[in-house]
Amino acid sequence: MSQRQTQILEAAVRVIAQDGVRGLRIEKLAAEAGVSTALIYYHFKDRSGVLHATLEHINHRAKDYTDRAFIEADPCAQLEQMLMLELQDDDEVRVNSIAWGELRASAVFNPDLREPLDTTTRAWNNDVETLIAQARQAGAVSSDINAAAAAEHLTALVEGLSERWHSGSITRDRAREVLAHAISRELRDVT
Repeated sequence: MSQRQTQILEAAVRVIAQDGVRGLRIEKLAAEAGVSTALIYYHFKDRSGVLHATLEHINHRAKDYTDRAFIEADPCAQLEQMLMLELQDDDEVRVNSIAWGELRASAVFNPDLREPLDTTTRAWNNDVETLIAQARQAGAVSSDINAAAAAEHLTALVEGLSERWHSGSITRDRAREVLAHAISRELRDVT
């Protein structure tokens, strides 16, 4: 991806986080990115192309910061770290999370976004499920845990806690406390 495309997508994430998907206008995006509207159309064809590329960009950014969890050797520690990294007090993580929530909410009215959101959600669930299965194989968690269901519960909880934190309904510390408790309950840790 070119530097200009990245510049445009970074601006798109900011605009979506601030104004929502409905507030994303090519003219506004061009002003935020400091480029011409023609350049945006050249790289992304249309508004739908911008939305899809922005979603992909958000996913790459999230992968970049959650990959830090994999320096841990223990799959349970990796899992907790990966989920907690979604609740960081970091501008990029906050904007990413808010934009993700806006894209998810707009998929109710924009069916074109449903498939890529579903694909991304399934990939995240699969990553969490894999870590739970590894922890189960290592004997670190109960062998009767349904890894797929636990993964679904935990990723949905992270999204909900993130939205509550960003909207001021809960503090970040409380969100992290609730998540840690839920991870422990879901995994019924035997260590």
